[in-house]
Amino acid sequence: MYKDDIYYMQEALKEAQAAYDLEEVPIGAVLVDNVTGEIVTRGHNMREIWHDATAHAELIAIQNACKDLGRWRLSGLTLYVTIEPCPMCAGAIVNSRVDRVVYGSTDSRAGACESVFNIPGNERLNHRPEITAGVLQNECAGIMKRFFKERREKKKREKQQAKEAEA
Repeated sequence: MYKDDIYYMQEALKEAQAAYDLEEVPIGAVLVDNVTGEIVTRGHNMREIWHDATAHAELIAIQNACKDLGRWRLSGLTLYVTIEPCPMCAGAIVNSRVDRVVYGSTDSRAGACESVFNIPGNERLNHRPEITAGVLQNECAGIMKRFFKERREKKKREKQQAKEAEA
């Protein structure tokens, strides 16, 4: 594990919390310059608010970095993301030439770095970023579990209230 992985994952967790506070699925990401250690950009899920299926934390961070840096090749950067990237995000990571991806927890339903697929490790692709998994895994999985538990409880309460209103 690299010296600063925990620090940057904590920053990604702050972004996940920002998504959580907006009632978005709490996934956060930061892109970091490998030389200076500066956080180039941040992102968190915005699918519900923006009504955009592509508004994932990773894509928002990548798009902002491309705009801010004035280039589409993001070599020299590391992406920290709280949950294993999905196929769409893994494709964007490969296409944007990010050097390294560090993620917290796997995603057994849609993970595309090891769980369901391994897009960044596919030898047929022209770019294969280095992958580090499991950084602050418990914290990254925990915020997701808490979010979905609260969401289920809220739906249960709303259903109960609707039944009571009908009676």
